Amino acid sequence: MYKADDNRYGTMQYNRCGKSGLLLPAVSLGFWHNFGSKDVYDNMKAMCFTAFDNGITHFDLANNYGPEAGSAEENAGKIINQEMKAYRDQLIISTKAGYYMWEGPYGEWGSRKYLISSLNQSLKRMNLDYVDIFYHHRPDDNTPIEETICALDQIVRSGKALYVGLSNYSTEQLKKALPLLRELHTPFIINQNKYSIFERTIEDNGFKDYCAEQGYGIIAFSPLAQGLLTDKYLNGIPEDSRVKRDGRFLHEADVAARLPQIKALNEIAAARGQSLAQMALSWVLRDGKVTSVLIGASRPEQILDNIKIVGKTAFSAEELAQIEKICGR
Repeated sequence: MYKADDNRYGTMQYNRCGKSGLLLPAVSLGFWHNFGSKDVYDNMKAMCFTAFDNGITHFDLANNYGPEAGSAEENAGKIINQEMKAYRDQLIISTKAGYYMWEGPYGEWGSRKYLISSLNQSLKRMNLDYVDIFYHHRPDDNTPIEETICALDQIVRSGKALYVGLSNYSTEQLKKALPLLRELHTPFIINQNKYSIFERTIEDNGFKDYCAEQGYGIIAFSPLAQGLLTDKYLNGIPEDSRVKRDGRFLHEADVAARLPQIKALNEIAAARGQSLAQMALSWVLRDGKVTSVLIGASRPEQILDNIKIVGKTAFSAEELAQIEKICGR
């Protein structure tokens, strides 16, 4: 049985999630990649242990993470129940439903039928009584927002989730949901959105500032732009890279188009005494409006490298201006 490091809370920074009582680690571990049925189980365990030993208390999943869909939840549940059960109350486990999960008209989107059924399946796969955060994974314009929000509210009242979140919502979609969430007193505390030096949608549409003003947290996914904001592609495309191994989300053309920017950003990072990945993560957290940055990892060493950003998220005005110029903003 795994025994956690006694000093695990010594160096991690914990940020309040909006105006809620929940604190999240500045760095959270995502299970989108490398925790599926085709991945190495012992490596998954090592990554979870390394993360928790260093104060990463938040593990983020979704019903469709794999491949195969559902396998990341199965593996996470196995690790938690067989190795980390003694620490369940020290962990924040989140999962989501919204994307395609099973055949027929009830296997995706935002209906009451789908959301409640999906969470029941997720809890069964993970062998857990509840999750800490349950997200609607993507907005659904064909389902009344009242139905989706009422389903999320019932999920909390049933004891199957402690908090709820919304993922991939726009500012206008969030504004439609908020009055209902507030009227029902649903413990909605967090939004999950894509955000990185290369992906600025939540800045451009006002989402980031609006959440800060309204007192809701944000957790940023893909902060390294699927690996573009690392040193992995500075000298070509390695055979063990995501481009070569997977190819669903990042392509060789993406790397070629961004390479001059990647090299220029890498020079700024070096001047800061950081790797490019560390600087990219620090940048996401630079102004305190993002609660946590969601990292993916393929080995424990990457986690140890990423958490070195704690306490090093400040940027000079000159550095920020250089980054904006490189990005053509």
